[in-house]
Amino acid sequence: MIATPDRTPLPREFFDRPVLEVAPDLLGRVLVRTTPDGPIALRLTEVEAYDGQNDPGSHAYRGRTPRNAVMFGPPGHVYVYFTYGMWHCMNLVCGPEGRAGAVLLRAGEIVEGAELARTRRLSARNDKELAKGPARLATALDVDRAQDGVDACATADTPLRMLTGTPIPSDQVRNGPRTGVSGEGAVHPWRFWVADDPTVSPYRAHVPRRRRT
Repeated sequence: MIATPDRTPLPREFFDRPVLEVAPDLLGRVLVRTTPDGPIALRLTEVEAYDGQNDPGSHAYRGRTPRNAVMFGPPGHVYVYFTYGMWHCMNLVCGPEGRAGAVLLRAGEIVEGAELARTRRLSARNDKELAKGPARLATALDVDRAQDGVDACATADTPLRMLTGTPIPSDQVRNGPRTGVSGEGAVHPWRFWVADDPTVSPYRAHVPRRRRT
């Protein structure tokens, strides 16, 4: 029997911890996206940790910029970036204010509002693919740079909110290298996922892009 997910909002203290503690603890938690068309809820099944200026794979490795400023702000806020000129990806800020850290939300299961998510993910072959990968997740939830800086711990009037959900037991959590990360950051096993969950995205190592000649 599957336990009913806890709908209590996650407190800010949950995120005010080292990113490597927060990341696996986010698995099984529920993210609610409120839109004018209705709510969409997603159970997180795959995430990646990025440890700021200690991590060559992090956007904050070389310090604060206008693009990554939210990563240095209060924990529990949303950091959204635009990549490859096409896609948005969503993160949750962790650790004390002033020290950058964030968890990339890589995949999840839509547990409410699937009919709405389907209208945004027309290429998905089934509901397991609606949020299977970080860009697909953001697209399914209609997340873009307009949500950058949103407080996911707010108790009211917020377009994105993290709920307690049902945490995943540690023996069902797996970890390994992060997808598509190159250089020194490639060695860190900071991708975490729920074992045998069909919504988890496949691992892909970094492949250098070739310049056109």
